[in-house]
Amino acid sequence: MSLGQLHYTSAPPGPDGSGFRFTALTPGLPQSVLREAEQLIGYEPPRNAPSRPSATELEAFPRAFSYSELSDGSRLLARTVYTGADYSGRWGNFHAHAVHLAPGEQLPDGALPVSAWESPGWAAATPEGGAPPGLAALPPSTLLDPAGLISFAASRAPWLAAVFTDLQRQAEDETAPQVVLVERDSADVARWVALASAALPREATHRLTFTTYTRRPHLAGQRIVGVLPDDAHGLAGSGRRYRVHDCSAPPPAPDGPAPGPHGSVPGPDGSEPAPWAVAAARIWSAGAFDLFQHAHRLPGEPFTAGPVSALALCAGIDLPSSHRTAAALWACDHPAELDGQELDGLVQTLAAPRREAAVPAAETAALAELFARVGGNLRPETAAPLAARLLTAAVRSDEPVRPPERKALTDEVARQLAAELGPELRAGIADPAGGFARPLRLLRVAGLLAVDCSDLVTPLAHRLAASLLADPSAYGGELHETLADRPDLHTALLRELDAAALAGPASVTVLLERAPVELESREPLPYLRMCGWKARGPAGGGGGDRNGELRAALEAARVSVFAHPPLLRVAFRLVWGSDTPTPEEARYVLAETGADVHRPAETWPFLVTAALNGRPGDPHADELAHELLAAFPAQLRPDDRAALLLLEFARDLRAGGAGPGWVDRYLGLRRAAEPVNPTVLEHVCGRIARRLLTDPGAGRELDDLIRSRDADLCAAYERAAREDTVHSQLLGEPRYFADRFVDWNAHPQAGGAWGKVRGSLLDGVLRPAARALAAEDLAAVEAALAKRGARHAEDFRAWNRPGALSRLGLRFGGRDSRAGRTAPRRRGSGSDPGYGSGSGSGSDDRYRDGGVR
Repeated sequence: MSLGQLHYTSAPPGPDGSGFRFTALTPGLPQSVLREAEQLIGYEPPRNAPSRPSATELEAFPRAFSYSELSDGSRLLARTVYTGADYSGRWGNFHAHAVHLAPGEQLPDGALPVSAWESPGWAAATPEGGAPPGLAALPPSTLLDPAGLISFAASRAPWLAAVFTDLQRQAEDETAPQVVLVERDSADVARWVALASAALPREATHRLTFTTYTRRPHLAGQRIVGVLPDDAHGLAGSGRRYRVHDCSAPPPAPDGPAPGPHGSVPGPDGSEPAPWAVAAARIWSAGAFDLFQHAHRLPGEPFTAGPVSALALCAGIDLPSSHRTAAALWACDHPAELDGQELDGLVQTLAAPRREAAVPAAETAALAELFARVGGNLRPETAAPLAARLLTAAVRSDEPVRPPERKALTDEVARQLAAELGPELRAGIADPAGGFARPLRLLRVAGLLAVDCSDLVTPLAHRLAASLLADPSAYGGELHETLADRPDLHTALLRELDAAALAGPASVTVLLERAPVELESREPLPYLRMCGWKARGPAGGGGGDRNGELRAALEAARVSVFAHPPLLRVAFRLVWGSDTPTPEEARYVLAETGADVHRPAETWPFLVTAALNGRPGDPHADELAHELLAAFPAQLRPDDRAALLLLEFARDLRAGGAGPGWVDRYLGLRRAAEPVNPTVLEHVCGRIARRLLTDPGAGRELDDLIRSRDADLCAAYERAAREDTVHSQLLGEPRYFADRFVDWNAHPQAGGAWGKVRGSLLDGVLRPAARALAAEDLAAVEAALAKRGARHAEDFRAWNRPGALSRLGLRFGGRDSRAGRTAPRRRGSGSDPGYGSGSGSGSDDRYRDGGVR
């Protein structure tokens, strides 16, 4: 590879003309390259330069060293110097020497363009011959030595991060503004380019164009433009095109713009430097530029802060918290990229005490993650300080910090931490404010440091149980781990939940359904175990058999219900919840457990409620009432006792054991039980009504019902009379029909509840049945009525005769009342050989004024 050469200066007349022209060219250079090069290699002396400088003054003129991109993608590396007078004695001459790099080519051996600053290969004048051969190489400059660059970087420390930030933007975005460096010496601009070339990724460095000096920066197309202070004034306020960094003036005073991280000057627009730029600046300021070559080889996206920050910290270079965080996270993902010595250096720097009063939570979390990944590979003396820092952060930080394991601490460090953090640990564990997450973390730390907090465990468990019962979703991985690490807390929590299960098993069951609290314990915890059975047992395990579920719940407690009667109450609430057992279920429970356990368990009210809420007509309800009256005579309230006596009375009616005076007994019990559960009323009244409709000797009882004016009883009587069994009997038994005709015409003037029922029974029940009877059946009914008295048969014929007049006459008392005669009231009893085995009344007292009512 050879580099085509170009020489340009003011020359005497020749074949190519006179004045400024190319005086020597390597053959083969395209004319397009020459035309563009001519615009790039010109030179204007500084504004205040002497018009006729001496040889010494000429040496002080700025040198325009540039690296430019041409339109065809090739590059031009040029050095232009002021030479004073030309061949004719006219002042203003300069000489430019440039080399051309074809598209895609670099300097030999991959040398960086800035390395050619003041290279011995640059010519001070046009060589003889006019056609110089291509250069094989440009020897590197001896003026950009490492010591000089380190010293220069230290002098420019306030501006380093801001300049590197703008160069990063240029590398990431070709439309980013140009960087204008204001320096009094063009050599300093070259040093800036050298600093940037070392820090930037290699591919970005070879694309970095620059010029160390120009009088007209607005015409320069390079990415870095060096100007003297006098030429920078016109660039103020053009931030969209230029980023001007005036390094010729002192850094801002303390009352000027606020400095950025580590004293760096903010960018021209006041923005903070980019993280990568801050790290690069700190590396140069520390003189550790060799770290850049290592950083370029590390995995990671260009300009990410992680790799370069990690290397800086490995070398003991302090960086802001965000860089420490980035370095720790990068090391977590690439631990193999750092050797043991580098990793030790990184951890030692990260663990060193900080000037900040509080370390940001993100940094602490990153350090905890790093320690979890690589802590086992560290030497104890290296790991212990970082572990101590993490434990201290876990105690003093409001954010959660994963503490390291105890083995990461040396005994001496552990004792020091226990003495220092013990009071804070105890105070934080006992603090009820802010939930239980922080006290749990502190309790784990206290366990690691052997700080005695046993007296604080039970109060913490109490608060923990209350929080979990209020919000089961609060149970998480951290709590689970803490309970595994602290068996004393786990045991205390189970005790609290067991006590809560006795008071409110439903909420504990919900908690155990949603949170995987481990229930295994050496302690009894019977109430909690029952809740666990309910929460975690197989769905539908009882198959609808709630008595079976009750047995299973009591078995889950693992203790005898007779030794711990409250178990029965908890089991009731777990199985039935807010429901009520059916009377059949309640009878089963009472029979299986006996009454003695229900008294101390205080579950007998469940049984009473089951009886009082039983379905009307359920024989188990009145049987249960009978059993409860015998089992709990001293516990029942008077109104409950009266209501149960009502049900027991219904039982006696069903069994045929009730003596006379049903209605009066019902009324007395009802008054004592008021207000009576409607289902109880419906049950008892229905039982009385059916007995009245089926017992042939219930005449007096019906009279009592009519006189009682009890609307519930009369309504129950009507409902019973409309049942299918009654309709069937009316159609199939003439004597039954006759008795109902006599009963339902009784007391026509009674009014009240019976007055409403009587007409409805005659017209809505009896008349449809009469119309359905055949002639022979009607004759049989009349015959049965005749046996009860001739007037009954006669009134039936009148009542059953078609036409409104006959019905109207019956409604107002029959033919005797129409005749104005009043028959004496008679009572009597005798046997009726035609219907059942009960007694009837031949001259019934329900006949008044001689008519059917």
